[in-house]
Amino acid sequence: MRNRNIKLEQINDDYLKKKAANINESDIDKVNKQADKIQQKFNNRGPLSKFMAESKLLIGLIKDYSTNKYRDFPFWVIAVVCFTLLYVLNPIDIIPDVIPFAGQIDDAAVVGVCLYLIEKEIQSYKLWKYGEL
Repeated sequence: MRNRNIKLEQINDDYLKKKAANINESDIDKVNKQADKIQQKFNNRGPLSKFMAESKLLIGLIKDYSTNKYRDFPFWVIAVVCFTLLYVLNPIDIIPDVIPFAGQIDDAAVVGVCLYLIEKEIQSYKLWKYGEL
């Protein structure tokens, strides 16, 4: 996942779709096993904290997909969500997470693009999950 050649401004929908194309079932299992650790990344102060509610929703989407409770979307959606959560989990990415505050800027950018890409599917999932939007 480490790629020093990409710049923050290159994080867009094409970047996420390209990276998500490599996601497989073992990646989905990793997200499920590391869900608490991923959630902690959003709990810390900084750019990711504004995505706290969305992070729980994304993790829930992965869990409901894995248990066959909810699969009313194409696989690319789960792949983009999975890539996004694994990206957040990875401490060495475009801007290493060890750099206070700045280390989460690229993570927040990836989460933002993910939410933009799957906006319609997330609304459908929320309707299914909670019965309202």
